[in-house]
Amino acid sequence: MIHLINVKSLTAVLVILGVLFLYSFLSYRTSHQQNITAENRLSADVVAVGNEFHLVAPEHLQYEQPSIVQGSRIDVVAVTPWLAPIVWEGTFNPVLLDSIYKPKNITIIATVFAVGKYIMFLKRFLETAEQHFFVGFKVHIYVFTDRPNEVPPVTMASGRRVNRTRKQPKRSNTLTEFATGLFPEANSDKKRLHFFLQLIVRLVPTAKRWQEISARRMELIQMVIEEQLPNNRNYIFCLDVDSQFHGRWGSESLGGLVAVTHPGYYRDPRSKFPYERRPSSRAYLAPGEGDFYYCGGAFGGLLQEVHHLAKTCRHNFEADAQEGIEAAWQEESHLNRYMWINKPSKVLSPEYLWQDFKPRNPEVHIVRFSGVVKNYADIRPNA
Repeated sequence: MIHLINVKSLTAVLVILGVLFLYSFLSYRTSHQQNITAENRLSADVVAVGNEFHLVAPEHLQYEQPSIVQGSRIDVVAVTPWLAPIVWEGTFNPVLLDSIYKPKNITIIATVFAVGKYIMFLKRFLETAEQHFFVGFKVHIYVFTDRPNEVPPVTMASGRRVNRTRKQPKRSNTLTEFATGLFPEANSDKKRLHFFLQLIVRLVPTAKRWQEISARRMELIQMVIEEQLPNNRNYIFCLDVDSQFHGRWGSESLGGLVAVTHPGYYRDPRSKFPYERRPSSRAYLAPGEGDFYYCGGAFGGLLQEVHHLAKTCRHNFEADAQEGIEAAWQEESHLNRYMWINKPSKVLSPEYLWQDFKPRNPEVHIVRFSGVVKNYADIRPNA
């Protein structure tokens, strides 16, 4: 009996000692954490990860204080009903955004199709892209063309040079690939971010109908992304070659799935949008459906997001074709159907694809990218 009491007493003493030790340890840790300096606290709280949603700004970057009750734009809507940003001039801080995205070491991929006489637009596209498209970032531009020997030399901005190299052509999925590298000048006097623009030219068959060019876009975009998917932190933008840049197109446009509102319809009710209205098509949108009318000439986002878009649109396009159906505006119709179901995480205003033949509306403070004036009868094989 006495032995049992002693065991119970010893157990009680050990429990009390354990509680006291735990209390002392927690008190010390709390006191120690309270004494951490502001600098050490910052480094402990901020963990730089490279995903889309973790945005790390430089510690001492100063910029104008933002406000949630007063903004620089009261003439436009800057958010969708599903809370995606709508990007207009004056709704973002370019210095802040660049300071967040440049350290992520991402590559921006762009695709353009310069088939047939559309090759005439490539020089202006490339020269203006070099001046305005993601300046300070690594950029790879894929040019799909049936006239690779007509790909023009590019005049670079001051302080940079063109380094043209041609690799041995290689066959990949029936496409012949060439490479041209555009690199910045070395500058030993200034610290600068070293970046480059690389041009990759791929040979594609000549098309007899301009609709055939449109039809293959999603297929070729899908193929390019599948080559790049191991680098799934990168972004891609699919752009029309018969266009030119006029101003900054940069990190403010980055997002998971990015759409551009069409300049011809952004003021109109959805009943006037040129959606595919035949229920027999997989691009069909019924009356009362649809958010905005999006451009087929400019869209993008993270590789995996655009891969899913391209793969889905290609499948639906080809399934329609097997049944003798061609959507009203080919891949643009399928893109609008896709984005009605799969909402874009960022919507770019018409600043990002204006039309040169129309005057600028008052809410469009800047045109960043625009489709050039052209005569379709001269450039389309079956116009």
